[in-house]
Amino acid sequence: MKVVLLGGTSGMGRALARSLVERGDQVFLLGRRPEELARSAADLEVRHPHKLPCGHALCDLENPEEFEPALDAAEATLGGLDAVIVTAALFATQDTLESDLTLTRRLLTVNFTNTILFCEHARRRLLARGGGHLVVFSSVAGDRGRKPVVLYGSSKAGLSAYLEGLDHRFHGQGLRVLCVKPGFVKTGMTAGLKPPPFAGEPAQVARDVLRAMDRGSPLIYTPSIWSLILCIIRALPRFVMRRIQF
Repeated sequence: MKVVLLGGTSGMGRALARSLVERGDQVFLLGRRPEELARSAADLEVRHPHKLPCGHALCDLENPEEFEPALDAAEATLGGLDAVIVTAALFATQDTLESDLTLTRRLLTVNFTNTILFCEHARRRLLARGGGHLVVFSSVAGDRGRKPVVLYGSSKAGLSAYLEGLDHRFHGQGLRVLCVKPGFVKTGMTAGLKPPPFAGEPAQVARDVLRAMDRGSPLIYTPSIWSLILCIIRALPRFVMRRIQF
């Protein structure tokens, strides 16, 4: 596949980019830090079984004016487009967001509005080529309103609803939308937070995502235990949710 990946220089995105190239796919990286992009692209070129070059371009989710030029560069370099993957996002703890409304505005804009705008650019290009995969990382935090992630979770809840609607609307035209809902995964984003016993690793997430893409699944929880956990959480009465700290 010819894949554009926004957010492939760290964490789950980097693990996914490596898994893609190691199986022979061609990847074009988008990100906001030139040095990290160049370093990650060089790493992927070495890992590719045919040592194919890995292109890259600047694309910051805080700057929507960069979306079209970045996708233009990717499509021109790859000579086509089979999949667009978005792993990039902002994260901050609930306490931090409550004390900094400027940061709250940034996070809500990046995780919801601007991610959707980027996806709209991507899905138009994929549909123009007859379809393809649009894979976007949301979060289990959006499945239910919870005390520790009121603001972050609301941004992901909106994104998940958009992705489900997109799947319903364009599936018949060949667009394969995959909403990825990671639970707690050990990355730089979660550094400093106490991991639960069932915390996942980026490599595991990458394997789960590729399997879901190959199967054409519209939704995946990863690690898979989060599917069961959220099933229980969604069923809890509101008075119980008010009492627990989860």
